[in-house]
Amino acid sequence: MSLNDPYQELGLPRTASEDDVRRAFRKLAKENHPDLNPGDRAAAERFKRISLAYEILGEPDKRRAFDRGEIDASGEPRRGFAGAGGARTGNGAGNASGNGGGFDFGFGDIFEEMFARERPANTGFNGDPRYRGDRRGFARRGSDVRYTLEVDFVESITGVRKRVTMPDGGTLDLAVPAGVSDGQVLRLRGKGAAGQQGGEAGDALVEVRIKPHPRFKRIADDIHSDAHITIDEALLGGKIEVTTIDGSVNLTLPKGTQQGRMFRLKGKGAKNPQTGVTGDQIVTIRVMLPIEIDEGLSYFLSEWRKSHTYDPGPR
Repeated sequence: MSLNDPYQELGLPRTASEDDVRRAFRKLAKENHPDLNPGDRAAAERFKRISLAYEILGEPDKRRAFDRGEIDASGEPRRGFAGAGGARTGNGAGNASGNGGGFDFGFGDIFEEMFARERPANTGFNGDPRYRGDRRGFARRGSDVRYTLEVDFVESITGVRKRVTMPDGGTLDLAVPAGVSDGQVLRLRGKGAAGQQGGEAGDALVEVRIKPHPRFKRIADDIHSDAHITIDEALLGGKIEVTTIDGSVNLTLPKGTQQGRMFRLKGKGAKNPQTGVTGDQIVTIRVMLPIEIDEGLSYFLSEWRKSHTYDPGPR
């Protein structure tokens, strides 16, 4: 892959500072990263081009060599400058085109390499001797890999162990904690892509997706559900059985329970993994009239209405 001008690729003037170059690359890398634009070939191609541009402008020696005309926009020596110090060695971002050892598109690798340039030579990362020497010999952490895992609603409340199948056919055993939220990302340390040059492996990031439940709905740490009751239960009150995640419990209805009234079942909600506090179950009453109104009920209500008129409120 060749570039016309790395400055144009990064949208920079030739007077841009090193900080300007870093900021421009970070911004464009995030916008065009293949992990954030799955299936978008144009974004992937753009990402490769800005990476190549940064390989030139992100290294002061190469940038000066390019500005002097010693190397071209791809980092190759121009005719007459074969011995230029800025010539490519064959293992840089040229691999982004797929013609070398392969370009790793993980965010960890992008910024690990970028930050490596900002550290003094031969000091290493955090004093680790594995990182000493030229930048191209640095140990590099492997990329993080992402997966999506679907769990049932009840499993998300009670917790469950699941097995995740990876693209290469391998498997990961994952403990989904009780009270996990929809969209929550679970991190498995060291279960991502292998590192390079002795670097540590990346992580596996598993995003949990919770399947909807026909009866329960979670809001914050509370579980909401409806309880359908008959007209006589609403008028006369009494005990009814209410379904919870843990099974059925008895709920006492007072006489004259209104449609839409809510009852709270303490400790029957979801456990918050951070605080350890368990929410409640909120039960909303739904009064269901009989499908068929027989003569006896009709006669009773018509007689009752003659002497028991009342105001139901706004209509």
